[in-house]
Formats: sequence, structure tokens, C-alpha cells
Amino acid sequence: MEKTLERRIVVLGAGESGTGAAILAKDRGYDVFLSDSGTISPKYRQILVDEDIPFEDGHHTESLILAADEIVKSPGIPLDAPMIVAAKAKNIPIISEIEFAGRFTDARMVCITGSNGKTTTTMLIHHILKHAGIDASLAGNIGKSLAYQVARDPHDVYVVELSSFQLDNMYDFKANIAVLLNITPDHLDRYDYKMENYVRAKFRILQNMTATDAFIYWKDDPVVSEQLRHVISEARRLPFAEHREEDTAAYIDAENDLVFKTPGTNMTMPRADLALNGLHNVFNSMAAGLSACLFDIRKETIREALADFNGVEHRLEFVEDIDGVRWINDSKATNVNSCWYALEAMTQPTVLILGGKDKGNDYSEILPLVKEKVHAIVAMGKDNAKIMDFFAGKVENLVDTHSLADAVEACRKLARNGDVVLLSPCCASFDLFKSYEDRGRQFKDAVRALKK
Repeated sequence: MEKTLERRIVVLGAGESGTGAAILAKDRGYDVFLSDSGTISPKYRQILVDEDIPFEDGHHTESLILAADEIVKSPGIPLDAPMIVAAKAKNIPIISEIEFAGRFTDARMVCITGSNGKTTTTMLIHHILKHAGIDASLAGNIGKSLAYQVARDPHDVYVVELSSFQLDNMYDFKANIAVLLNITPDHLDRYDYKMENYVRAKFRILQNMTATDAFIYWKDDPVVSEQLRHVISEARRLPFAEHREEDTAAYIDAENDLVFKTPGTNMTMPRADLALNGLHNVFNSMAAGLSACLFDIRKETIREALADFNGVEHRLEFVEDIDGVRWINDSKATNVNSCWYALEAMTQPTVLILGGKDKGNDYSEILPLVKEKVHAIVAMGKDNAKIMDFFAGKVENLVDTHSLADAVEACRKLARNGDVVLLSPCCASFDLFKSYEDRGRQFKDAVRALKK
């Protein structure tokens, strides 16, 4: 671990990530200053006051920021933000909170990335490890920031969900187990609308891995497979796939059992026993099971944990059955591929809610499933023109709404006994909501209000 340095650290952004980084910097003896161009929430403002950490919000004071020896940037700040550009011009190193925290811990790191399924897989791995009695904690995009935990609440293992934004500013950090679930177009507005830039960001998860580390990935993903042809890494490769191939470490056999094969474990589990439904969740379970096998956890413990996991809020989350209609909250589906997985899991006629802030979506990916399973689409956003134009004439019912209340009412009228109403928007939430969590919770509240 790196020794404390008498240096000036400036943290940009005062959310969970930034506040945690500021606390770690303070505890390690740095001269620390935090700046947020927006308004700091009361929760984090009070923490900074209690910790006696200097900060500002509502603006950036350039002279205070550019005096930094190093800047810790919150992942939500784009690389072309004016203050980031100014810092780069002065050759001030810019790192992520994860990179900073990694300097001060020798804990084992299980890191998960991918366009879809990150949160479910991360929480499932954590669930298995805790079930096995391992001192593991969630970090990254879930739970307390890694920096805060390293400073005040250390653990033996961290299970870290990593977005491409976090990976952008990670350099020396190393995963002991890296999981790459899939890569589909997402966040291209942050990557000059170039898929290759987004792919390279995801593959940064392999940085610094050695022969004692393991790389778990979905072999059937064409983008991942193609990029691996150009990647050099010493990490052991443990691919998973739907069907058995010579090198697959996890797959589904002819008896519909999941098979796991690692150097230390050889186990099977009936697919029917998995807590999570849908082929995408089979892959998530494969990735989680392989990760657990590398900890030499008892086979029965792994099976038990894969069978009793409760799932993730806002990801194919059951809300209510009302008048024979099943309402499902999949607000976390902020891209087209994630919606595809949700539709793949549907076994009943579906009313689908789409819409929000478009990130360059191509809806042709879900069209075959829409034609097969969806009899109505309700668009819910400030501007639904792209959705309305694409699906015109391709679905029995197409409704344009601009509020959650109107969308839910439209679904209530369109849904028939035995249907599913699925909120799986394909889009970011920021046109009408604060976040996908806010969108999902408002949706659940509105649905439950239908019973009153």
C-alpha cells in the first residue's frame, strides 16, 4: 500500500463517490478540497461539515482546483467538462475514486462490468460470499463508496460494480477477479459516438491482471470475442456460454443443468432451481457461480445462494397483480439491449412502456420480440417522436404520453386479463425523473395506487 504523501488532493463532485474520496484523503493526511458545480445534497454537506473538509458548491474556483497535485473525479463528470480540460492542460493527474481507494488496501477485488446485468451479478456474487461467511462488501455503483470503506469500514473482499465512466480514470488499480458480462451500445454520447471507444473503456477492467488472477466473460458476445483477439492479458480465462464448448467454464447441459468447471471445482445445478428467471439471469448466475468457485466455497453453499437470491430493485421487479394483470418494474433498463433481455423473459402478452432520454438508440434490436410478445407500446417521455415513428404500424396499439400518470392510465386501459405491463424504457430517465430509481419508485407507487 502507498504511504501517505503531503500533497494536495482536489475532489470534484460531492456524491457518494466524491465524499468518500475526500474522507479517505483527509484520513491519509492529504491537503484536501472538494468542489461541486451543482448543489451538494444536505446528507453529504453535513458529512463534509462534520469532517471539517473544506468545500464549495454551485461553482468551481479555478485557482483552488488547479493548485491540485492530483484530482479525484466523480464518474458522472464528463471528460470534456471545462474544469477537466483545464486540469489536463496543466498536466494534473485525474483519477477515479476507485483508483484512489485501491492504493490503500490489500483486500481482494472482484470487479464486474458490462452494458447490462452488472448490478444483479454484483449483488449475486456478494450474496454468495456472505452466505459462505466471507467478509465481503459491495462497492462501486452500489452501497458505500470504496474509498469510505477503505478509510473507515475495511473488509477482506470488495465486490465492485464498475461503469465505463469509472474505468476511464483507473490506471494502477487491479482486479483479482474481473467479470465482463456483455458489451452493447450504451453511453455513446460520452465516447464521441464511437463504439470502439466504449469497448476500450470496458476492457480497462483487465489492466494489471496477472497469471494468478481470473477473467470471467460471456463467450457468445461477439463484441467481447472480437476485442479479445486484440487483448494481451496474463489472467486465466474462464468463459461462460449457453452451450458447452471445449474451453467453457460454465454452460447449460442437455439435462438443462448449469455446469461449472474451474481448476478447483466441478459442480452442477438444475436451471429450474435458480432464483432468477430469464436466459440473461442464467448468464448472470454463471458469472456469479464461477466467481464463487474461485473462493473455494462449498458447492452446496453456492447452490443455496443461487437459489434464494431475492433479486435487484428496478430490474424485472414484480410490483402487483391487479385484475389479472401483472405489473413489472424494469426501470433499470436504460438501453435497448437491457430491454431485449426483459422481453426475452416475458411469457405472457405484454404492454410495454418505453421512453425517456434517448442515447442514440436503435430499436430494431427489440423489434422481433416486440412483434412476438407485445400488443401495445406506451411511450412515456418529453419527446417520443423517435419511438412513435419507429413502431408506427409495427404494433397493434401505440400511445403517446408525457407523464407517468398518463402512461399508467393508458396501460390500465390497454392491458387485458393475463397480460403483463412491463416498464422497460430503453432510455435514461433524466427527462422526467431524477434517476432510474426515482422513475421505478414512482411507477411502483402509481401502480399500487390503482388498488386503492
